[in-house]
Parts: sequence; structure tokens; C-alpha cells
Amino acid sequence: MSELNLPKNDVQLVEKLKSSYTDIKNEISKVIVGQDEIISNILISIFSKGHSLLVGVPGLAKTLLVKTIADVLDLKFSRIQFTPDLMPGDITGTEIIEEDQATKRRNFRFIKGPVFANIILADEINRTPPKTQSALLEAMQEQKVTAAGVTYNLDKPFFVLATQNPIEQEGTYPLPEAQLDRFMFNLWLDYPSFTEEVEIIKSTTSEYQPELNKVISTDEIIEFQSLIRRVPVADNVIEYAVKVVQNSRSAEFKDVISWGAGPRASQYLILAAKTKSVLEGRFTPSIDDVKYSLVPVLRHRIIPSFNAEAEGINSVEIIKRISEKI
Repeated sequence: MSELNLPKNDVQLVEKLKSSYTDIKNEISKVIVGQDEIISNILISIFSKGHSLLVGVPGLAKTLLVKTIADVLDLKFSRIQFTPDLMPGDITGTEIIEEDQATKRRNFRFIKGPVFANIILADEINRTPPKTQSALLEAMQEQKVTAAGVTYNLDKPFFVLATQNPIEQEGTYPLPEAQLDRFMFNLWLDYPSFTEEVEIIKSTTSEYQPELNKVISTDEIIEFQSLIRRVPVADNVIEYAVKVVQNSRSAEFKDVISWGAGPRASQYLILAAKTKSVLEGRFTPSIDDVKYSLVPVLRHRIIPSFNAEAEGINSVEIIKRISEKI
């Protein structure tokens, strides 16, 4: 594909990111067996400056996956275990009183919480009440934390991967739709295949300890994130993304959709398409790149109607119908 009159420096960055992407996936594969599509989507989300919600049963190495990605990308990793008694200050940080030994004067000092990292694993985010959920979601949106009237900027790059267990619903607080909308992707983790599970058991029950190499630096990630924003997109690609999103709100699908996706979905579809094309060494996205991200972007933004649920029609089936129509 042509270079579309991109500045020479940007052309070199595209080629560099494509090469780094291959190296990143090779390093991750030393630890994580399979899950290629999940890994690709998480990396697309990171380079798009987005966040992801990962849904999967326990034991599928969600924590290990995120920790491995953080190691390979040379990013500071922080894990927050969400529980019913977790408080907002346990996430953002809290103020403590310190006494100066010389003057005996007491002052407040802010102790930063685990949210001050580059990659945050919010484990079982739906196990904590909405008040605590919102503390993290505010940081995701603003990339800032305010305590006692003082605003603290979060480290960059900043990426949240929240997990949910799709089976156990007792004692959980489902995320409201407005909060779900802040996640770029909703990714569903599948069980490994027979061959993959055999390989997993072999590696995890032996003394094998892979050595991970750090592929890119924090500054390079920020540079690549800026590059994605500069990638040009053809009008017909943008129009396709908007048509899909607008159809989720059209009268034609009102029988199966009670609430459709908003403009943020269109933004994320285009950002994901741009990132996917650059990671593959292409200088502009196609409609196929938009189609690739339809399900993870729209799955949690389209709310099926009561009639649809009664007939066993879920949001993924609705997305398929909308895509086929267009």
C-alpha cells in the first residue's frame, strides 16, 4: 500500500512499530500459549490509548498475560484485587499526617495508591460497589487523581485491563452502561484447545522459567500512540464505521435492540482500525480493519431487547446482522 504522503519520519515509525509488534508477540508467546487474538486486541488497545474489559472464567492466566505484557513493554505493573470492602482511597491513594521531628509541626502527605502505574489490572472489578468502581473509572477518563483539592497526573502511558467472571454473579455489582462505555474493548477469553492445554501443562509443571526481553521503552510507546493519531483514514472507511453504529440505533433493529451504541463507539472503531493497520505495516486502514473490531467494540455497547433475550439473540448476533445489512 502507498505511503499516502506520510512524513518520512512517520513512514519509518510505521515500519519500526510493525517490527516491534512481531518481537512483542514472540516474547509473550514464551509465557502465554495461544490467545493470539486476545493479545493482539490488548496491544491494539494500548497503542490506541484505550482500556479493555476482559471476561473469562478463573484459571485462564489473565493476570499472567497482563503481567507478561507489562514486562515485555517495560511498563510498571500494578494489580488491584477488587473486593466489597475496597475503598476509593485504596485505589487512588490517601493522605497521612506526618510530624516534622525538628519543628514538631504536623503536615498532610499524599501517599500514592496502586493506580499510579502504567498498566493496571483491576481484578474482578464488579466485586466492589459503584463508589469504588467510579474512582478507577474517573482515573481512566481523566488520567488524573484529585485528593484534598490537589490534582495529580497519572503516569503515561496509562492502561487499565479490568476482569470479570462471567459465571459467578452473587455478591457482584454490575458496571452501569455509562461506565462500560469507557472501555474500548470487551474481550471474551476462551478455553485453550487440546494441543494448547497440553503445552500449557508441560510448561507450567516443569522448572521452565522463560527469560523475557524488553522490546520497547515507555517513550517509544507514547511516540507510537501519537503516530496512530496522525494516520490518515479514507472517508468511506469512517462512513462505514458510523453506519454500523447508527444502525444500532435505527428503527429497523428496534425489535432486538433496546439501547444502541453512541459516537464513542465510532471513535474506537476508527482508532482500532488505524492501530491494526499500522501494526501490520500498512499506512491507512481499510473497511476490513473496522470489521475486525466490531464485536469487541460494540459487544458491551448494544443492549439487546427483552424480545431478543427471550429468543436467545445476544449482542454478538445483533452485530453480525447489522454488519451483513451494510
